[in-house]
Amino acid sequence: MSALLEVRNLRVSIPLEDGLLRPVRGLDFSVRKGETLCIVGESGCGKSLTSLSLMRLLPSRAKVEADLLQFDGQDLSSLSEAQMNEIRGNRMSMIFQEPMTSLNPAYTIGNQLEEVFLRHNPGQRKQARERAVYLLEKVGITGASGRLGQYPHQLSGGLRQRVMIAMALMCGPQLIVADEPTTALDVTVQAQTLRLLKDLQHEFHMALILITHDLGVVARMADQVAVMYAGQIVESGTAQEVFSSAAHPYTRGLLDCIPIPGRVQRGQRLGSIPGIVPSLIGDLRGCAFANRCGFARPECRDSEIPDRVRSPGNRYRCLFEPSERETRLPIAANSPAPTL
Repeated sequence: MSALLEVRNLRVSIPLEDGLLRPVRGLDFSVRKGETLCIVGESGCGKSLTSLSLMRLLPSRAKVEADLLQFDGQDLSSLSEAQMNEIRGNRMSMIFQEPMTSLNPAYTIGNQLEEVFLRHNPGQRKQARERAVYLLEKVGITGASGRLGQYPHQLSGGLRQRVMIAMALMCGPQLIVADEPTTALDVTVQAQTLRLLKDLQHEFHMALILITHDLGVVARMADQVAVMYAGQIVESGTAQEVFSSAAHPYTRGLLDCIPIPGRVQRGQRLGSIPGIVPSLIGDLRGCAFANRCGFARPECRDSEIPDRVRSPGNRYRCLFEPSERETRLPIAANSPAPTL
């Protein structure tokens, strides 16, 4: 099956007083119809800016470049703003990270849901209202017709997130980009929201790009996984490949932070990744993860890092293959980490 969305060498640069910020550095990925791609990584890795660049919602001073940015056969980078407006919210929709700041507090839920539909279907106000009620019921909100007259502050966080999901579905999109849609929710509501997204995706046969830092979410949702670090995808592949045989030290570090029933005993110390994400201003030499990697050696700081292929769909960026790293003892946890 051909890709619905295909991205090659996506780059974002933002001029700042201190220099040129490059939060997204040459991303390659694709998503097929009905497929879920999870982009995972810690805060500051460029995940949200990647999602906003796909929707062309970055500020005007941000420069977005790509060798290929194609959605359903259309080159998104060549479209005018008017042409992009016809796609955005209609064929491509986005669920934002925090619904309380994404919903307008001055307008009712009904106004905001209907506006999305009317923007692409002018004059069909009755159909817009019927669609809004139908989708609120679909996402599990009881008394849907009565909710249309309520304001965002009158709903709980979980209900606001369900409204955001309904809003993204108003025009029946082919692709939904969800930027950490469960971050502000408690654990129980998170599970309900994820189950809802999965069910709706299957029912409407949509593609889904899910941005998250939670590998537990990835394990439940993903068909394909892209692990992002310092603006680059350091490992990608099927969820099964990435979870069963992670090839990049950063991916391995993320997995070691997860408590696994039957493997991690009560009171046992979980893994951690020391240090912080490097500054993304200017150019990065060598491996961006070298200052936090227990296997890093001097050559990691200056060498060109190859993009290695383990299988047709599984790639990773590292100077060493996993078998080579296994023959090298990791640097002791209490020794100073190498610096870039």
